[in-house]
Amino acid sequence: MSDAIFTLDATVRTDLGKGASRRLRHAGKVPAIIYGAGKEPVSLSLDHNKVNQAQDFEAFYSHVLTINIDGKKEEALVKDMQRHPFKPKVTHIDFIRIVAGELLTTNVPIHFMNEDKADSIKLEGGHAEHHMNEIEITCLPKDLPEFIEIDVANVKLDETLHLSDVTFPKGVESVELTRGEEHDLAVVSIKQARGAAVADDEEEGAPVAPNAPNAAGDAKD
Repeated sequence: MSDAIFTLDATVRTDLGKGASRRLRHAGKVPAIIYGAGKEPVSLSLDHNKVNQAQDFEAFYSHVLTINIDGKKEEALVKDMQRHPFKPKVTHIDFIRIVAGELLTTNVPIHFMNEDKADSIKLEGGHAEHHMNEIEITCLPKDLPEFIEIDVANVKLDETLHLSDVTFPKGVESVELTRGEEHDLAVVSIKQARGAAVADDEEEGAPVAPNAPNAAGDAKD
């Protein structure tokens, strides 16, 4: 993936308000703001086409970006992004500044690995239930992963993996786990598929009462 995806050129905007933002969007720009790191917030304008291309990549949301503001570079993460309700347009972005050597907190996506190789799914008719698709983590900027891998190849039927079962990269911690054992949330479970359960019942056959009357015989009597 090109590093250009993670570098955005921006200009400072002083014309603020809903009307100004509307004019920017009509001009093919995205209004944005950058804040944090003990500095004043700065309102920005970015090229919509570049932003729209970049946001198609999953890593864009969990990667430290370089925001080139009128020639001055800032390191930042996407904190929030607003989109048009039905058009493929980004309408606003919030960036939060990142400082090297200071811990950051953000969400990173989960990649579930080897679901097609799990015996509980492939042979036993189970299916994976994802209880979460991203994990809130804390780490230094240099240790920020683009995603967290969770291998489900050996997860058994009716078994659940929790946050404490996840292998985090070096220097990365789960925010929830730092809050105590009661925050050891479920991440993924392998459950019996409903269709498989019905098929098993049909194969076994419905139970018959030992003294059930014979409708045809009763009619003859």
